[in-house]
Amino acid sequence: MSLTASSRVAKRAILARLNRVKLPPIEKETLSYPRWKTQDEQLLTQRFIAGLSANHAEVICVNSTEIAATLTQVLTSKAYKSVVLGCACDETLSDSAANECTAYHCEKGEFYAEILAGARHCDLLQFDSVVEDFKSRLFNEVDAGITHCFGGIADTGTLVLWPDRAEPRTLSLIPPCHIALIKRSTIVSNFAGMMSEQAWQEKMPTNIVLVSGPSKTADIQQTLAYGAHGPSQLIVILVEDR
Repeated sequence: MSLTASSRVAKRAILARLNRVKLPPIEKETLSYPRWKTQDEQLLTQRFIAGLSANHAEVICVNSTEIAATLTQVLTSKAYKSVVLGCACDETLSDSAANECTAYHCEKGEFYAEILAGARHCDLLQFDSVVEDFKSRLFNEVDAGITHCFGGIADTGTLVLWPDRAEPRTLSLIPPCHIALIKRSTIVSNFAGMMSEQAWQEKMPTNIVLVSGPSKTADIQQTLAYGAHGPSQLIVILVEDR
């Protein structure tokens, strides 16, 4: 009998023994964990900023009229020359693709005009075609990716991104720097509260990206290194809209 045939016989024997074992059903456990929560908007914002800052993210608070100028200042101060951003889905995507976009940034891109104005001095790369058309530039030339945010979690200082055809997750995962714009009104106390308030049970997102800071790892010699599996810098522009 060949080694392969012996392995198959052994595998069948093991599976047969496992199938003969009748284990009693495990009762459903009621799991609970402490969830930080507050109705104080100032405390909510403070905890959100503190969480991001503790994880080496840079947070800049502005009002809506300051977005473009702030972006220009950030990109200029860091000498970023090439920037990738999404597209205004109602203008550049097909009708079928536009319908797939979520409402949080698809009203003409929310802050899309401000982003274009703020990055006007940079070489702009937009997701208005398939990624294969500009993959080389994306991986080798782009300095920063700019996205909107679906919301924020104050408890852990986390950005919640809901990628779609207009703003794919590539924007926040590949460039060395991720610049995220988030509205103050979208910050909630905890993740469970966001799912409940947004009724995710009725429209579950197909892809959620949670970002609490720049990419980091300590796999190699237990030395903390940034940028190993994603952006080494995270800049959050917090837009006060209350």
